[in-house]
Amino acid sequence: MTPDFPRAIGIDYSGAQTPTSSLPGLRMYLAEGDAPPVEILPPPSPRKYWTRRGIAEWLVAQLRDGPPALVGIDHGFSFPLKYFQKYKLPLDWPAFLDDFQRHWPTDQDHTYVDFVRDGIDGNSAARMGYRRWRRLCEVRAGAAKSVFHFDVQGSVAKSTHSGLPWLRYLRQQLGPRVHFWPFDGWDAPEGRSLVAEVYPSLWRAALPPEGRTPDQQDAYVVAAWLQAAARSQVLDTYLNPALTERERTVAAIEGWILGVP
Repeated sequence: MTPDFPRAIGIDYSGAQTPTSSLPGLRMYLAEGDAPPVEILPPPSPRKYWTRRGIAEWLVAQLRDGPPALVGIDHGFSFPLKYFQKYKLPLDWPAFLDDFQRHWPTDQDHTYVDFVRDGIDGNSAARMGYRRWRRLCEVRAGAAKSVFHFDVQGSVAKSTHSGLPWLRYLRQQLGPRVHFWPFDGWDAPEGRSLVAEVYPSLWRAALPPEGRTPDQQDAYVVAAWLQAAARSQVLDTYLNPALTERERTVAAIEGWILGVP
C-alpha cells in the first residue's frame, strides 16, 4: 500500500539562461490534503519569478522539515543506457550525477547550458549524447523527446541538462529524507518524500487551464494528478509499472516517467 503523502508538488521546469535567472517558465504548484493545487510564488524580491537555485533551496527547506511530499519535476532524471555504455560509466545513478556535474556544471551561477554546449564552460565534448538515443520510458510515452534533442519545439534537453545538477544538490542536502524514484527502489518507503520525473503532456488535456499560462497549467496538472493518484491508491500501480525483468533493470539506470504504464 502506498505511504501517505499529505502534499503533492508539481514543477514545470526551464533550462533557459542561468541558475539565478528569474524565469517565467519555472512554475510550482502545491496541493495539500484535499485542497486544490495553488501556485507557490517565490519570496518577495526584485525577481518576479523563480530561479532554478531558488526552487532547489525551497525544496530542501520543505522536504527537510515538513510532512512527506510527492514531488513531480518536468525534466529527465537520467540518460539512455547507450550513454553509460559509450563512456564506460558504472551503472550507478549517484555516480552518474557526479560525473555529469563535473562535465556540465550548469548549477554554477553564471553558466548557461549553451555555454557548456559551446565549450566555454565545462567539458561537454567528453560527455555528449545523440538525439536519436531515447530511453525506454520515452519510447513508451510516445511523443516524449530524447533528453539529447536540443533546439526543437517541446524539447526537454535543455531543462534536463540544467536540472540534473540540482537533483544531485537535493540528494546531497536531504540524504535519506527523500526517495528518488525509481533509482532508490520502485516502492515508496513510509515517512519519506518521493521525487519523480513527470511528463505533463500525459495529463494536460484532462483539466481546463482556467486562465493559467501553459507553464502554470503544466505544473498545476502535475500537482493535481499526483494528489489524486495518492488519494485513490492508483499510485501503487504507477510506482510499479508492468515491465519485464530486463526492462526493470534498464529503467533502474535510465529512470522512468511516473504515469507511463
